[in-house]
Amino acid sequence: MGEGYDPGFLRAALDLPCPARPTVLLNYTHFSVRLQPSRRLAAVVGVNINGSELRPLERSGTWHFDPRVPREQQAGPEVYRSNRLDRGHLVRRLDPVWGDPETARRANQDTFAFPNAAPQAADFNQDKELWRGLEDHVLNHADLHDARLSVFTGPVLADDDLPYRGIRVPRQFWKIAAWTADGALASAGFVLDQSPLLEGLELEQAIRRRLAAGEPPPLGPFRTFQVPVTLIAGLAGLELAVLAAADRLAREALRAGRTPAAARLKDAAQIRL
Repeated sequence: MGEGYDPGFLRAALDLPCPARPTVLLNYTHFSVRLQPSRRLAAVVGVNINGSELRPLERSGTWHFDPRVPREQQAGPEVYRSNRLDRGHLVRRLDPVWGDPETARRANQDTFAFPNAAPQAADFNQDKELWRGLEDHVLNHADLHDARLSVFTGPVLADDDLPYRGIRVPRQFWKIAAWTADGALASAGFVLDQSPLLEGLELEQAIRRRLAAGEPPPLGPFRTFQVPVTLIAGLAGLELAVLAAADRLAREALRAGRTPAAARLKDAAQIRL
């Protein structure tokens, strides 16, 4: 295992957020996971991305339990077997894959640890090109310094998430990208929604039928939003004051005399950096 997320990676120091509920810190190569044992899922992950040293390794790796944590505290293969749920990488597979060849290969394999996975509807996971490319878009932004980026990601672990095979399936995921521009910290927050509209008896009955048949609940279409970092702080139960103060979306809104608000994204050109 590696040394994990580095809070001094950017020119502005930035700690890995820590939720109020108990978590276990797991360090990997260039990234760290705060696993919430009560949910068997990560509450937050943080990764350092060095865009100038990325290595485009082919997709390969073996999903595995982390031996530092009891297996019953990890959402393992039984959650994903014979259904339409994918093991969705929270730290994107290629993000920590940089440095010398041996380090890059180790980082690639580390991303296949079950604490770095969260259940996502198959279509949601395979088709979310905008969500998958957010890090690339920010890295390519002209204001980036040294092509370095720190990214924090997690599921929204709500108390009323739908139960399924010993876990509760998150409806939403959040992501915050952070970088330095002109020596100052900058950030952008995003939320991806895979939730259905849970209104109406028909949908409730469909959920019950699927769960009774051992199938995952219907999670519906995905939608990507750029949102104020303060909104993510509330959703995820995290202290994000430093990142909120650097939020480019909020700064733009305040300069225009508007209240910061979520904006639906349909392509990367709509991202406010």
